[in-house]
Amino acid sequence: MKRILILMLCLCLSLPVLAQAPNGDRGARLGELLELVRQGKAQDASEQRERLERFIEERDEQDQRLEERRARLAELKDQVESMENRFDDNETKIGELQQRLDERSGDLKELFGVLQQVGSDVRSTMKTSPTSSQYPERGEFLQALIKKAGSSSKLPTIRELEEFWYRMQEEMVASGEIERYNAEVVGNTGEKGEREVIRVGTFNILDGEGRYLNWESDTGNLVELPSQPADRYVSAAAQFVNADPGEREDFWLDPSGGSLLSLLLQTPDLRERINQGGVIGYIILALGAFALLLTLERLVSLGIITMKVNRQARSDEPDPNNPLGRVMQVYQQNKHKDSETLELKLSESIAQESPKLTRFLAVLKIIAVVAPLLGLLGTVTGMINTFQAITLFGTGDPKLMAGGISQALVTTVMGLAVAIPTVLLHTVVQGRSKRLSQLLEERSIGIIARRDDEGAGTTEANA
Repeated sequence: MKRILILMLCLCLSLPVLAQAPNGDRGARLGELLELVRQGKAQDASEQRERLERFIEERDEQDQRLEERRARLAELKDQVESMENRFDDNETKIGELQQRLDERSGDLKELFGVLQQVGSDVRSTMKTSPTSSQYPERGEFLQALIKKAGSSSKLPTIRELEEFWYRMQEEMVASGEIERYNAEVVGNTGEKGEREVIRVGTFNILDGEGRYLNWESDTGNLVELPSQPADRYVSAAAQFVNADPGEREDFWLDPSGGSLLSLLLQTPDLRERINQGGVIGYIILALGAFALLLTLERLVSLGIITMKVNRQARSDEPDPNNPLGRVMQVYQQNKHKDSETLELKLSESIAQESPKLTRFLAVLKIIAVVAPLLGLLGTVTGMINTFQAITLFGTGDPKLMAGGISQALVTTVMGLAVAIPTVLLHTVVQGRSKRLSQLLEERSIGIIARRDDEGAGTTEANA
């Protein structure tokens, strides 16, 4: 049809051209157009017949497939009906068999219920026990036994019950044994490697170098502790590991199986405590170190001066390198003057020597007073930060409050730790300087008294 329309359109377009052409040419061209129209019409009729034949063939094929699907549907319906009947029969048989099983099992159900409960308790205990690193296969056995004990169609066998008894007995015996074996250990860097480990009952596990290991029940791995406890614990563990068989070495056991050891590792050491003090803590420590240096300098200086004064006390020749010698030198220079003038000169000489003997004592006293005040300042600022954290996060976590208060009190402890020794050292240094000052005063009074006695004796002799 489309071709006919196209030919007619071409004919319409060519009519003006034919009208201008000569009569002979016009007739020839009209014949050609008529022939083209016939050919197009014949071709369209042929294509329509072909499409009609294909449609009839496809319809017959669809009818055939529809009949096949209907036959398959009827077959499946018969199968479903047959399977439903079999299902009903099987349900009836299962009910009868279950009733027979319940009648025959009797009290065994209660027994297996108890077995399931005990098995669950034993499995949880063994899962957290360090012995699982030596016997990792028993976890799967206990899991399968618990599942079978709780099943209504399968029952544990006598052999499995004996195996369960053996595993419990094995755990009890292992709690009192010290065993060496190779196990996979996760290091601090996260790498796994096989090491020789020593299991001490169900309490602790050590590696070959005496480092403490922890059994993580969640992952089922032996993990090296991120930080080891104090040196006294590690050294005792190393001696225990390297001891010969039969020798007895002291060893720190953790009866909780690692819980107490984990808490012990959370306790901050001295360095961490100092870091908790912050800037104020470092200032307090700097003051304490400065006070210690001043005290050492004073003790050494006063000790040297004391030795020189004692040496001078045994000699009548004044030595200007020590306070007593300089006092005696003043006496030698003014011994011809009257007693009052000589006493004033000696007092002046002793007063000049006193600042050298009491040097830095005021600084030590100031440090002893300022250190606890700085500690109190650090505590107040730490408590302010703690209360700010409580305002933001609330009081739901007691560890947050306890940790903040503990850090705040560190500066107070540091201030007292600096102030108390500083007070004692100040007292010691002050006592030594006072003894030297008293010695100079006693010597000066003795010199004046001896001079007065000599003058009185001379007067009596002249009389």
